[in-house]
Amino acid sequence: MSVAVVTDSTAHLPEGFAERNGIRVVPLHVLVDGVVFLDGVEMGPAALAEALGKRSLVTTSRPTPAEFVKEFRAALAEGADAVVSVHLSRELSGTWEAAVLAAQEVGPDKVRVVDSRSTAMGLGFAALRAAGAAANGADPAEVEAAAVDAVSRSETLFAVETLEYLRRGGRIGPAAALLGTALAVKPVLHMSEGRIQPLEKVRTMNRAVARLVELAVKAAEGGLADIAVHHLASPERAVELANRLEESIDCPEGCVVSEIGAVIGAHTGPGVLGVVIQRAG
Repeated sequence: MSVAVVTDSTAHLPEGFAERNGIRVVPLHVLVDGVVFLDGVEMGPAALAEALGKRSLVTTSRPTPAEFVKEFRAALAEGADAVVSVHLSRELSGTWEAAVLAAQEVGPDKVRVVDSRSTAMGLGFAALRAAGAAANGADPAEVEAAAVDAVSRSETLFAVETLEYLRRGGRIGPAAALLGTALAVKPVLHMSEGRIQPLEKVRTMNRAVARLVELAVKAAEGGLADIAVHHLASPERAVELANRLEESIDCPEGCVVSEIGAVIGAHTGPGVLGVVIQRAG
């Protein structure tokens, strides 16, 4: 049985990863001063950073169920017997819900939808594991299980220059209470139970980088791990973070560095640094 794997643009898979692994990507929408763009297709990180720098009004929205229906049906028409669709946390977006509605229309016996409880490469690693299982001939239940297992073994950490963007987008929840009005600090946050939760606050981004390394080492639990580093408009600092992680954690595949796209970047702002640790199974 052939199983197609679908994810969304917030996975921020490095260039070429989706194509090489046969993963279909449905883009979310980015609205800049009311004009709609497709994340990663019509708007990338550089354009987003420019828009934010100009103080344009940037908002985001989920793909429509119809867009998922089109992708699912295309996968089936091209020879897949079933689809496993893996998406960013339902606590952060209506994307998962849109995929579920589309699956019901296409046929729940044909499409399984997985909530990654994360985003960025927390989602990307789950999609890659699902695609690997599919390539090895796994059936739909096994492909779904591979994605769910990857979710259980990942940790997503990040630090932002300012809370302004997370606050504006309503994505920080109880983090606002913890950090109060201290916008001068650099918040360190993580994904927990599908939500963005605060861990601590530090005074400088250099200290934030050091804490990300320390927390990532702890998350790896002394074993093998795949690692991804994300950033927006901060390539030098991302490379520095990746080098430090490779020195501290046994990651045979090396550390993947990927600039986050317009949707996640709109909620974190320029200067964000993120780390995803995928412990070996």
